[in-house]
Amino acid sequence: MPLCDYFSAPDDQAAVAVLGTPGGPGQAELDVVFLKNIDPVVAMAQLEAVMTGCSYEEAGERPRSGQLLSEPEDGPPFVVSLTDTLIDALATASADDLVRCAEAWSMTDELRQVGITGEATADVLEALAGLAQRARVSGWRLYCWWAL
Repeated sequence: MPLCDYFSAPDDQAAVAVLGTPGGPGQAELDVVFLKNIDPVVAMAQLEAVMTGCSYEEAGERPRSGQLLSEPEDGPPFVVSLTDTLIDALATASADDLVRCAEAWSMTDELRQVGITGEATADVLEALAGLAQRARVSGWRLYCWWAL
């Protein structure tokens, strides 16, 4: 089961530097949401589509969408970026928006296949929204540390 720890960092260089810290971003004393099985490429593009009303394809083509920042031959773990569009959507979402989006996101094949319930999805979205809000206050971006 892959670990997908979502974290904030000031820039891509600082995010990739997390690979030098055994245990990842939590041990690097960064703001982290510890998740499992919610991948930064497909699941996050699906979430962006749900939250912004765009298509999955459009979300996946946006700059920084699931972009591998670390060297593939060095991993896993890997560091992957999230789009600024998704960060903004998460940071500005109301509680009602999060509930509505959690329901729709939980119905995607990606989340259903890994058995994530609607209630669990709502908790994940609340945690990610908090992370995005804190990142925006600092002018930071969001990333995923993906490890097996």
